[in-house]
Amino acid sequence: MQAQAGIPVRRETAGEWVRRRLSSETVLFYVFVSPWIIGFLVFTAGPMLASLYLSLTEYKMVTPPRFIGLGNYELMLKNDLLFWKSLSVTFTYAIFHIPLALAIALGAALLLNQRLGGMPYFRTIFFLPVVLPAAASSILWWYMFNKDYGLINRGLELFGIEGPAWLALSDTALWAIIIMGFWTFGYAMVIFLAGLQAVPAVLYEAAEIDGGGRWARFRHVTLPMISPVLFFNLIMGTIATFQVFTQAFIMTNGGPANATLFYALYLYNNAFTYLKMGYASALAWALFVIIVVLTTINFTVGRRWVHYGN
Repeated sequence: MQAQAGIPVRRETAGEWVRRRLSSETVLFYVFVSPWIIGFLVFTAGPMLASLYLSLTEYKMVTPPRFIGLGNYELMLKNDLLFWKSLSVTFTYAIFHIPLALAIALGAALLLNQRLGGMPYFRTIFFLPVVLPAAASSILWWYMFNKDYGLINRGLELFGIEGPAWLALSDTALWAIIIMGFWTFGYAMVIFLAGLQAVPAVLYEAAEIDGGGRWARFRHVTLPMISPVLFFNLIMGTIATFQVFTQAFIMTNGGPANATLFYALYLYNNAFTYLKMGYASALAWALFVIIVVLTTINFTVGRRWVHYGN
């Protein structure tokens, strides 16, 4: 710029220009992201902080909250036998469901990764149960487990086996829900399938040249290459397992003899059946801590077997 009337005009420095641009871009950023920030504060962070306060109170919905400090947590850990029962049921379900569900999903992904005609249709069929409402699936499986006319017992009769009253016996009710849980393996299957298709074919060719058979290629090529995908499905499966609710609520309502009293169902009962909202909030935060601890353990152990990049 040229000076006017003998007054020199100062040029804008590069630093001032960058700060001016950043300032305007920052304002625009917060304007566009503000709906999400407001939604997060109102519908997520706000309710979480409110539940944290309620977990420190005795709040039965019909009376104002009364602050009792850590009383709910002390009751939970020392005197609530159903709390430990619900944890036992949930952990038992997790121990059997998570590894078997991952194995079934991976096996199905391996089969559907073949270059054969009609594979897109088979992939769609296997994924369909995921998009069905959980309530509808629970009712369907309730009929399938029926002792007198259920398809499962009818199938067992073909082999001369008399099927039990699955949902009416404490020895079999939890196993029925575990079996039902495999119904929705399609979610993990699709993610496994994406991971398998991302494995470079040259690695399989090199392993085959070195004399590696199918098992060797699977053990030394496939598993290491899809380990991040396997780890992701493990984390998501663990979190989902500790939030099982609809199946138990519709099919057994926690029975018989609390054999299917999952943690989420017990939390729901305290909140909306017994109206112990303060105690239910404490149960919710205990569940949050349990999931965080398990996730941290998985991340710590995962460093030994999960391989990223090269």
